[in-house]
Order: sequence, then structure tokens, then C-alpha cells
Amino acid sequence: MKHKETVFVIPTHRLRDVAQTIEKYDENFWANGHATKIMIFDDSSIANYEKYYPLLEQTKTVNDVFYVGPHEKEKFITFLNDRLRDKKLESLVKNLFRPSYGGNRNFTLMYTLGHLMVSADDDMRPDALIETSPESLSPDEICRGKLVKSNQEGGYIHKSFDLLTAFNDVLGKKASHIPENYETGEFLLDTAMDLETNTTKGYFTENSLLLQKGRVLNNSIVKIAQTFRTGTNDIDTLDFVHMYLNDENQISPYDLNDYYILTNFRPVVTNKNWRMDCGVAGYDNQLGLPPFFPTRLRFEDYIYRLWIQQEGVVAAHVDAVQNHIRNNYMRNPLASEIFNEEICSLLKKKIKSSVYHIDDLGIKFDYSGEVTLLDSEEILAKISAIHQEVIKASLSTQNEERKQSLQLFANNLSRVFYGFEPDFFQQNVSRIVDDVISQFHASLEIWPTLVEICYLHKDKKDLPQVRVKNKKVKSKNGFKSGEVIA
Repeated sequence: MKHKETVFVIPTHRLRDVAQTIEKYDENFWANGHATKIMIFDDSSIANYEKYYPLLEQTKTVNDVFYVGPHEKEKFITFLNDRLRDKKLESLVKNLFRPSYGGNRNFTLMYTLGHLMVSADDDMRPDALIETSPESLSPDEICRGKLVKSNQEGGYIHKSFDLLTAFNDVLGKKASHIPENYETGEFLLDTAMDLETNTTKGYFTENSLLLQKGRVLNNSIVKIAQTFRTGTNDIDTLDFVHMYLNDENQISPYDLNDYYILTNFRPVVTNKNWRMDCGVAGYDNQLGLPPFFPTRLRFEDYIYRLWIQQEGVVAAHVDAVQNHIRNNYMRNPLASEIFNEEICSLLKKKIKSSVYHIDDLGIKFDYSGEVTLLDSEEILAKISAIHQEVIKASLSTQNEERKQSLQLFANNLSRVFYGFEPDFFQQNVSRIVDDVISQFHASLEIWPTLVEICYLHKDKKDLPQVRVKNKKVKSKNGFKSGEVIA
């Protein structure tokens, strides 16, 4: 295998907006003295590729930028099928790398095999919203944050961090070799969220991450790491709904009127990581990692929250923060996002309760996709209550635009949840879950073979990719005034 390096990747299905993301991160790397390979993994259709790829060529970067899009992905899948020489496996390979949140990230794992990988979503930025008057954390507190109005002036700054150094300080390192300012423990508990599903306990304007005590073995290896996150942080779609209902001045549920800022934080290594955030994550991919769940549902990284629990493997929250600007372009409607998150929460509980084996490249679990009547009734009861809150808000508001927006949202909720008809809802959810789970099992079976194929190939030749012919610059200038480089 070639000499280890740190590769920065941006998985996306919104090629239109990636150019600015590239330039912002390239600027951060240059400002902190880093030269690194930047790779774009694009789930765009052929039509959108042809429409927006020229925007990549208009970027100006110090670092080389490489692109893996629909043409390169097709060549890669053909390469795998040629090596497998089994027609019956072609559908499994296609599913594992299909256009989806998890499928796209599985490309990033194969292309960075043998190296360290740092990944950021296309709507992330390499700075953060930090309170100007930080408060000391309590002994067991790892970070504290709060919501502020987007039109609030003062009280916080945009602060930039040396991201690659923060990740390289820990990725692939033994726990005994990480910097001394890191805390260690069993896992982090979020005061505002359920531990194992990462769904909110209600609408909160402040939260803290609390370290639960536990011994981290010195020989344990940091296999995954992440920065902290501001902006919209880890806010569920239902949080956006609650914000919307609680703000009489907000016309549309798609308007973001609150930002999440950090009051203070400190780095930590834990045996478990229920707070895994693949949008701002780094991975030790030198010897291969498990696949992401190949799903269009937003819980592709949940496998890592289970996989990280094995002895000898630990996770880190590094000494850096990034900002999420929540791009609504090509994002599912809020009602659909709520439906997806409810299905995700159900699947998380079912998979976690049935895991019976964990190894270097995956997990095994017994759950085969059954959805009970109680499962579906619990979801319907929860969302029906939200639906009634939306209708109540539409009747009480004096703003005609807000009333129409609330009524539209209520109608969308009813439509997406099958009119809240129990039998119809249960039948459709059962079908969706059964399809998803069967795909997961098949993907986990074939993944180790594909890793072996790619590992041997990459030692001799790169996987299909193209270098973006953009304008290379020797230096960068023009940091925004007031920006702090930490």
C-alpha cells in the first residue's frame, strides 16, 4: 500500500453548491500550512453533472482537487463486478454503492483505503460560532451550547481552527499517545437528547455533553473522530417544527431563525460514541472500516456507533469546531424528513437490540425487519400530537401568511403519514423496513471481499477519478476581517 496520507473528502448530491465548500476548506488548510488531497464524491445525475461540473473548474485552490462522479462510479462498479466474476452479486454491489447517503460514503471508504480520511458535508464550513464570554465547564462537562436568534448582533464570533492537525493528533493513535489535554471516559450523555437514538427529548434552548466515567485502555486505537459542530448542530427536524411553532413571527417552517453556538468545549476520547456525526468526521481507514448503511434514510453512520463499542477501539471529539449552514436546496420537505427520522429511530432500536457479533469490517445482527402494531402505533401517536399542535397554531395566528403556511404543513404531514390511518401506515412502514434491513444484511456479507479487492488494487493503481482542471494558486489572501485563526 502507498505511503499513508490524510485525504479530505466531500460527499455530496448537490454539486451546484460544492465549489464554495472546496474553497473555504482549501483556505483553512493553506492558512494552517497543510497540503492535502481534496476529493469530491458526487451523487448527481448525469444531467446535473453536465450542468454544474464547470463550477468546479472555476474554483481557485492551493491543493489539488479530484472528482468522483457518475462516470467514475460506473467504472468503479464495473471494476468490482469484473473481479467478482459472479452475475448474482452484481445487484448487491450496485446496492452497496447506490446513490444514497450511505452509498456515497461507501465510495469514500474504498477510495481512501490505506489512509486517514477527513470528511465534511457540502453545507459545512471550517469555522464555528463561539461565544465571546466563555464560561468554565463543570468537571464532568465536555461542552455547553445554546440557541441564539439569527438576527442577534454580538455575543459570539466566527472562529477558525486547524482542522487537519486536530484530526491527525488522534486518528490511528493509541490512547496513550494522544495529547494530554484530552479527557477520557466511557461515553458522552447529551442533556437534550436520547442517548442511543440521538432523538430529542423535547425543545431545549441550551444543552451540555456530560462525560460518563470509564477506563480507556492505553492500547486502544482511535478509529473515528469528529469535531464539535455549531450552526444547526445536531438538531432534529422536529426541533425545527418546535422552533417554528414557538415563533409567531416565523412565516415558513423552512426559515432558520435560531443558530446553535458553543459556550465552551474540550476534547475527549471515549470507549463508545453515541454522538457520532459523520458530517464532520475523520476515520483511520488504513486497514479498512465497516460500510455505512447504504440507505437514503439519514442514519447511515449508526453502524459506527455500534461498531465502536468493541474492545480496543475508541472514538474522539477533537479540539476543533465546524459550522453547519443547513442547505435547503435539494432537501426533502420537512414532513418527509420527519417520517424518515421516525423510521430511523425505529431501526436504530431494533438493530441495536439484536447485535451479536462485531469484527474489523462490520457487525452482525438478528433483526430481519418485522414491525409490530405497537411500533407503528407509537409513531402515529407522536406525530398525530404534532399535527394537532400545527393545526392549533394555524387557528390562533393573526398572520394570514403564517396561517396558510401552517395549514400547508399540516396537510403535508397528514399525506406523508398516510392520513394517520393505522392499518395503511403499518403496512407501508413494514414494507419499507423489510427492504432496508435485507439490503443491510447483504451489504455486510459482501463488504470484506470488496475491501480485499480494492486494497490490493490500490497498491498499484488509483481507482477511477479525474483531477479537476481548476485554477491553482500559490497562496491565499482575503480572510474576513475579525476572523480568528486558532
